[in-house]
Amino acid sequence: MLTRQELSTLLRERGYKVTPQRLAVYEALSDETWHPNAEMLFRKLQPKFPAMSFATVYKTVEILHDIKAIQVLNTGEDSFRYDADVSEHYHLRCLQCGAVDDAMMDEGIRKQLTQSVELQSGYQISGRQFYFFGLCPKCIKQH
Repeated sequence: MLTRQELSTLLRERGYKVTPQRLAVYEALSDETWHPNAEMLFRKLQPKFPAMSFATVYKTVEILHDIKAIQVLNTGEDSFRYDADVSEHYHLRCLQCGAVDDAMMDEGIRKQLTQSVELQSGYQISGRQFYFFGLCPKCIKQH
C-alpha cells in the first residue's frame, strides 16, 4: 500500500489535485481488506465527510485506478469492488453473504496455469485476475 506522501506524489505526477477526499478514499480502501464498492465507501466516509457526494467517491476510485493505486474487481455483482492491494493475488466471493476476500496462489501453480493457457490459446499473457465463488466459513456454519 502507498503512504499518504507516495499517493500525493503519484496524484501530482499524473496531473491530479491532492484533496482530503481523495486521500480519505484511498485510506479507507487500504485500512482493511473489505473490498467495498463505491456505495459502501460512500457510506463509510459520509460521517467524516458529510459534504462529499457519491459522485466524488466514484470519480476518486476512477482516478485511483487510472494512476494504478488500486485495482478494480468484477466479482459478478451489479457494481465493481475496489482493492488497494495491487499486488498479484486473487479473490473469493461468498455467494450467500457477498463477502469478498483475498486468496493467495502458489507462484508455481500460477506459472503453470499461465503457460498452459498460452500454449492452448496462442496468446502472450501479460496479466491475470482470478475469482473463486462459493460459501465463506461463516455462511457454511449457518447451514
